[in-house]
Amino acid sequence: MSLELLTDLYEFSMANGYYAALPHDRQARFDVFYRRVPDNGSFVVSAGLQQVIEEIKNWHFSADDIAYLQSLKEFSPAFLNYLSRVHNQCTVKALPEGTPVFPREPIMSITGPLVEAQLLETLVLNIINHQSLIATKSWQINHAAQGRPIMEFGARRAQGPDAATYGARAAVIGGCTNTSNLLAASRFNIPAAGTMAHAWVESFPDELSAFRAWAHVYPDKISLLVDTYDVLTSGVPNAIKVFKEARAHGHEPIGIRIDSGDITQLATKARQMLDAAGFQNAKITASNALDAQVVKSLLDEGAPIDNFGIGERLITSSSSPVLSGVYKLAAEKVNHQWIPKIKVSDSREKITLPGDKQVYRLYDENGKAFADVIALADEKLTTPLKVINADPQATNATRTLTDFKAVPLLKDYLSAQHTLTPENDVFQIQKYAKSKLSELPEATKRLVNPDRYPVYLTTKLAALQEKLITEHQVNN
Repeated sequence: MSLELLTDLYEFSMANGYYAALPHDRQARFDVFYRRVPDNGSFVVSAGLQQVIEEIKNWHFSADDIAYLQSLKEFSPAFLNYLSRVHNQCTVKALPEGTPVFPREPIMSITGPLVEAQLLETLVLNIINHQSLIATKSWQINHAAQGRPIMEFGARRAQGPDAATYGARAAVIGGCTNTSNLLAASRFNIPAAGTMAHAWVESFPDELSAFRAWAHVYPDKISLLVDTYDVLTSGVPNAIKVFKEARAHGHEPIGIRIDSGDITQLATKARQMLDAAGFQNAKITASNALDAQVVKSLLDEGAPIDNFGIGERLITSSSSPVLSGVYKLAAEKVNHQWIPKIKVSDSREKITLPGDKQVYRLYDENGKAFADVIALADEKLTTPLKVINADPQATNATRTLTDFKAVPLLKDYLSAQHTLTPENDVFQIQKYAKSKLSELPEATKRLVNPDRYPVYLTTKLAALQEKLITEHQVNN
């Protein structure tokens, strides 16, 4: 499906106005960033870059698109003629997918003709906000699971086919091992997972017959849902009978799944029953409206769960369903010179960072990240480095940093000179994410009351921001 019209009307209204009122070669740079972390966390796991690059590279308007825009009777014939001929001229600088990113740091910068860059806003935010939100929620759940595999089971509860499919991809970036969604599995090379629903058990005369039928059809995939009637008096005993029959024929069962009830108590007793019957290797999977807090609670209670199937609360990020990423103008090129731009607000939090920027992650001698610095793109970071806290609420605003290695995070993915192809193997992205997350302080990764990871501005960037604020106050 073509996504060029996945754009708010006012983007086209502005673009039409730009075309009428400003030079057609006016260049602009927009930053994508967010201000607040979902679920009161300390960072977001960035995701969605691959789809953004694919969409921007192929960005153009079809004859049907132009005909629809013409039918609105709001845009000039000259503007529509321009759109009918234009192909992408924008460049993209971005964080690699899987990078943990902190508030106010650019996730992506898009530079190109003002008209075109403006029209990309809604599409880019739609992709980055959604996939980064789900990747972050997935990381939280996987972190709570302490290394136990998490299967993404959420397609039926996702807000539409795209949310289910790209949400499954983002869930794997955040740490999930597989998905029940076959479209996502086939498109992104993710292992597919899943066995039966309660309807299977209910379709046979009794539970034991249902289990035996499953074992007959899938002798090497015997994972049985044991809570259709009663987990301990029916489900597990019947599962054990079928497991013994399968083993007698040379097949080793996978395990059981519990989808309702007091999972800690049921899993504990089920584990005892399975072990006593000689099935110590049979896995216990828990599902049913789980999230990071429930998973942590189950494990803190000692529930002997080997893996989890998690659906709606992952694929919708139900506890915090919005990542409010924004797309803000940072600079415009006027008369061959880049002019930094700023959005000023009564709320200090909403004042933007002007100019072309780079984000640096600072590492100590042990290879641990201890701070990030947002700098102007032409700055070189040397020690000692005087910086300003990027948090508008910070009391100790100024610091001097020493003894660090500064690593730039933003990379040029799409430019006139070359295209750096984003990694498309979701498990390689997951591996990268785990590596970058392992570099962060443990206190920053707490699920409850995480320690704030410091993000600073260079004094040059902070001074530019203050200069533009003052100019705005004087001129207005």
